[in-house]
Amino acid sequence: MRYVCSVCGYIYDEAREKQAFSELPDSWRCPVCKAAKTVFVPEKKADEPRKTAAVPVSPVPAAGPVSEEEGMEKLSVGELSALCSNLARGCEKQYKDQEASLFRELAEYFAAVTPAEPGADLDRLASMIQGDLEQGYPAVNAAAGAAGDRGTKRICVWGEKVTNMLNSLLAQYRQEGEAFLADTEIWVCTVCGFVYVGDKPPELCPVCRVPAWKFEKMEGRDSA
Repeated sequence: MRYVCSVCGYIYDEAREKQAFSELPDSWRCPVCKAAKTVFVPEKKADEPRKTAAVPVSPVPAAGPVSEEEGMEKLSVGELSALCSNLARGCEKQYKDQEASLFRELAEYFAAVTPAEPGADLDRLASMIQGDLEQGYPAVNAAAGAAGDRGTKRICVWGEKVTNMLNSLLAQYRQEGEAFLADTEIWVCTVCGFVYVGDKPPELCPVCRVPAWKFEKMEGRDSA
């Protein structure tokens, strides 16, 4: 039997390893991306149809004039910080350093004035991550498929892998507490958002395959 890491695609082959996957300790981690054992799934046969969640998809409306107010939504300062941060990274990829610097400055300002989120705790975070994996990504992927949007489908592939990793890291942190992050570093891929815990970043991002220099070390972590 073979088991596949849902984050990086590493395959654990019981025949090659001479040990059943079920016999591995709960503390075992993927040797490539360090994801928890829980993110591994049995490998599907080549002729086995892929099961997908049934998600209702609204028909794509025909193109037409759009009013100035249509589709507008007021963003929180936290959302504005995330938006500006993403725009900064987009400018970096296009070698627009001045624009990237301005967007980073805006992101830092909005982050500094973002109020504490009431009711923010690990249980709520875990629930939100599960919601993304079980409902969010299937819905977006289905809508992208219906619209023939290959770009969004690719984003879903990367995003789901990164979210699976966040789910794995959260489970490990809840189990081990601060000891999980003691004497180590946290690295984030600036291209896809993959999070890696270790003394140094991986040579290649397990999700988007960019080199180690594309990772940023998270500084100034607060103790829980």
